[in-house]
Order: sequence, then C-alpha cells, then structure tokens
Amino acid sequence: MRYNRFFRDNNWLTPTTYTQELSEYAVNLKYEDIPPEVIERAKMIMLQTIGVSLAAKGTPIADKARKMAVEANGGEGGPTTLWGTGEKLASVNAALALGTISDALDWEDCSWTGHPSAGIIPCAWLAAEEKHKSGKEMLTAIVAAYEVYQRIAMAVQPTDEIWKTKGWGLTSWQIFGCILSVAKLYDFDARKINQAIGVGCESSTIPTAYHATTMSDFYHYEHGYRARDGFLISKSVEKGIHNQRDLLDFAPAYGGVICCTLDGEDKSDPSWYTRDLGSRYLIMETLMKHWPANMWVQTTAEIVSNLVKEHGFGPEDVEEIIVDPPVAQRMWAPDDGFTSVTHAQFSIPFVVASMLYDPNPGAQWYTEEKMKDPKIIALAKRVKGSDSTPDSPMVGFKQFREGTYPMKTITITLKNGEKYVGKMDCHPGHPANMMTREEFVERFRVQAAPVLQGDRLEKAIEVLCSIETVDDIAAVSELLY
Repeated sequence: MRYNRFFRDNNWLTPTTYTQELSEYAVNLKYEDIPPEVIERAKMIMLQTIGVSLAAKGTPIADKARKMAVEANGGEGGPTTLWGTGEKLASVNAALALGTISDALDWEDCSWTGHPSAGIIPCAWLAAEEKHKSGKEMLTAIVAAYEVYQRIAMAVQPTDEIWKTKGWGLTSWQIFGCILSVAKLYDFDARKINQAIGVGCESSTIPTAYHATTMSDFYHYEHGYRARDGFLISKSVEKGIHNQRDLLDFAPAYGGVICCTLDGEDKSDPSWYTRDLGSRYLIMETLMKHWPANMWVQTTAEIVSNLVKEHGFGPEDVEEIIVDPPVAQRMWAPDDGFTSVTHAQFSIPFVVASMLYDPNPGAQWYTEEKMKDPKIIALAKRVKGSDSTPDSPMVGFKQFREGTYPMKTITITLKNGEKYVGKMDCHPGHPANMMTREEFVERFRVQAAPVLQGDRLEKAIEVLCSIETVDDIAAVSELLY
C-alpha cells in the first residue's frame, strides 16, 4: 500500500499498487530481455498491420480518415508520415488516420479483447519516427504496450450479463495500448506512465458496441480516435499533468465503472492487472487474421479456400455450402446487399462468395458495387447454417482464451452432385497454428500491392523484417508509400 497524493489530505492509502507495477514494468523492459520468439512475433504483427493499412489505400474509409487528419492538421506539414501516401503531419493527426486505416479492412490482429495492433503499431511507428528512435526501441515499446494493454483489458472484460446488457467495448480499453507505446518511446519514467494511464482511465470511452447492432463503419474510425488519444494523453503528461496516478487501484476510477452491473456490483477482476507480468508474454497469444474479415469468419473462409485449391471447382459450380455449426449474427445475406463495409465483413456468406469469385483478398471485395453485386449476393444466399445451435461469439472468446477455437465443418455440394467436406478449428494465424515468417511475407506482398511493387516492395520487406537493425525509424518511413 502507498499514498496516492490526491488523497493525502484524507490519509487515504491505495490498497494495491497495480498501476505503479505496470508502469515500472514498461519503463524497465529492455530489448535484450525480450525472448527472440517474442521479438519475432512483434515484427510480424508490425509487418501485417502495415500491410493491411497499405491494402486499404483508396478505400472510402481510408480516404475520409486521411482527409480528416489533414484538415485537423491545418494542411500538410509535420514530422511523421502517412503510410501509403507519404503526406507529412503532426503525430497526433497522423495517428488519427493510421489508426483508422489499420482497422479499415478488419485484417490485422485479434487478441482476447480486441484489435490492439490497430493502435499500438501506428502509435509506436509514429512516435519512433517523431523522436528518431531505433527499431529496437520501437519493438520494445510494442511489446510493453501489448503486455500492459492486454492485462488492463482482461481486468475489465464484461461478464455475460454485462456483455448482453451494456455491450463489449473493445475500442474502449484500446486506449491503453496507444498510450503505452507512445509513453515508452517518449522516455517517460514510471511516474509519468502512471499519470498517463490515469488520464487514459478518465478518457476511456463508454464500453458499448452499438456499431455491432447498426453495422456502422464508425467502428473502424474508433480505432483512429483511440490512437489519436494515445498521443494527446502522452503529450499532456509530457507537458505536465498531475494527480492522476494509481487510478487502476481505485475501483470507482475505472474497473468498477467499466464492469459495473445494472444493480451496481463491480465485476472487474483486478488480479489480471499484473498476472504473470514479466514471465508470460500475452502478445504470443494474439491471433493474426488470414483474411480481411471478422475473426469469426476466418475458419470458414480458410476451409473453403483449401477445398477450392484441392478440388478445383469455381463459384458457378456451387449448389450449396453448409456451415456447421453456424455463427450467431454472422450468417446474414440480405437480398438487397450490404449497407456498409462492416456489414459485409461480418457476413460469412458474403466473404465466402467474394473469395470464390476473387481468391485474391483485398479492398476490392468491399466496394459499393461488389457489396450489392447480384451474382455475389446470389451465391452468398447459398451459404447457409446447419440446424445445429449457432456458436456464440461470447463462448468463442472463452475458447480462444483457453487456447482453442470453435470447430467448424464445411460441406460443399456442387451442382453435379459431388460433395466435399472440410474441418478445422485453429486456422492459420491462430496462436496454436501461427503463420511462419514466409507466410506473413507472402500475405504482405498481397496486402501491399496497391502501394508497393517490384524492387520497392522487396526493399520494404527486407527492412521491416530486420527492423531491429534500423537506427532511426524516420529514415525508413519513405519505404511505405
């Protein structure tokens, strides 16, 4: 227990020291102390996040985010670079754009609690570029941010009751990954990181997911807002913010609010704040998506892709595809097409139909024309759920946290009567079936194609895969546009 300065007049002691322990962990983490496999995972997460951001170039979401950032910046000018376009902006505005763009295709990572890479990777890169930090320093910040973020997020994960009544605020706790990656690269001491976490507690949004009801593409912009907030909060602390320490240790300041039931009961789990800190790297338990789609679409897409490669049939050959068990709120195929990119990304039938007509994944799946294409919609309507009880995403997350994943059986019936069956639980990119560096690189080639080709593409791959040898991130940002 220790004094929290804010309560000193009342002789009040914090009952725990979670916030300070997390802060000291982040400050003390050194590149040399991180296991090689963790460094490699951080690099591959960085590679994929940059790749999917380049893949989103020219999409309406990316264009709007870029225009918002440039307008907020008062025009071009600043020390940091937008991937894909090369525009120079202040870091806070560049983070707004890149955080949004990193999630635009829903193709980055998925941890137990959300998509941390959409905030951590842009924030770490931009802070390193702004402060002329090395690749080693950036990778260290990425690992520190993942480890702190994941534990804070797990401490406030909703119970089933709270999830059903208040929603799942994955973009709420996202703010902590953004703060930590910037704070580490700004060379904050533990006291300042503690202050920054405290400001993050008060700046964290209400944990809701209304976009999951309306399928609004605002969902993607929320990741950009949190990345922007990570910089704003860090810069506020850098300039001097006081009396915001130890907020994780005071339930009414964060955990007890985020995880409060409708009758006022605190359901947070503070033991998660420092659980296995320093010995278990939760970044290693992060899933990487193989396809530009919601995480519960991945396994079905992978099975269908494998069956197509094995048997050589095409979309016009398909009579019916049965998904067993189906996934709740992921089986829609409306007659008039899809109302938003998010709506389509969350549809197993649409993603499967899109892949059958165009096996090269990318932003072209989600154009306005394709999302209402009669032939794609007609095929999507032939992708159906079995009579089994649908899988619930809530239950799926529990399996994911236990190291497994929902098993899927896909039965494809062709018009000539032939049937093909495939089964899978942990698709490529799941922690239990992680992609190799070679597989990440091949995916990056597909993702980066709208921006990089030929020698420039290969040079970017070479540098990103050996980013620990770079002395100044600012010197290599030009490779990403």
